[in-house]
Amino acid sequence: MSPVPVWTGAYLAAALLLVAAGLAKVRRPADTSIALRRAGLPVPEWAVRAGAGAEVAAGCWAFTSGRAAAGLVALSYLGFAGFVALALRRGSPVSSCGCFGKADSPPTVSHVVLNLAAAATAAWGAFHTHPDAVSVLRHQPLAGVPLVLLMGAAAYLAYLVVAVMPKTLAAGGAP
Repeated sequence: MSPVPVWTGAYLAAALLLVAAGLAKVRRPADTSIALRRAGLPVPEWAVRAGAGAEVAAGCWAFTSGRAAAGLVALSYLGFAGFVALALRRGSPVSSCGCFGKADSPPTVSHVVLNLAAAATAAWGAFHTHPDAVSVLRHQPLAGVPLVLLMGAAAYLAYLVVAVMPKTLAAGGAP
């Protein structure tokens, strides 16, 4: 097996976050539907749930496949970045983007940046051959456990940047 590309961990962390956010929206689509409506995009809950199911499928596929799955992950994150940017530009009364299926993540510039970074990483994967996650883990030290832990930590850190940091800054009086 050729060396694992350096961006693989970030890409797989983005796929993991996509799965987690999709599962949350499948379970609770109402806040996402409300956020879309407030931004001028009337999307019913059933459509949110269907889109969230597609997120889960794309994220899971990213762990087992190569370039086409990476393209879907990139498109997902581009769509998220576009929605958050639209909500920010319109100044719509969106207190949460609904990314995680509940009112916990207000749209912010850092949210757009994080989505664009995830999209760029996945887009890179769409245009460059890379091994699937199972092959990567099979060739990692300690059966890939450190890489899995780092992917989980990176996905959780991204969640904190999107969902917790804006509320923390607002509570402290930061703009």
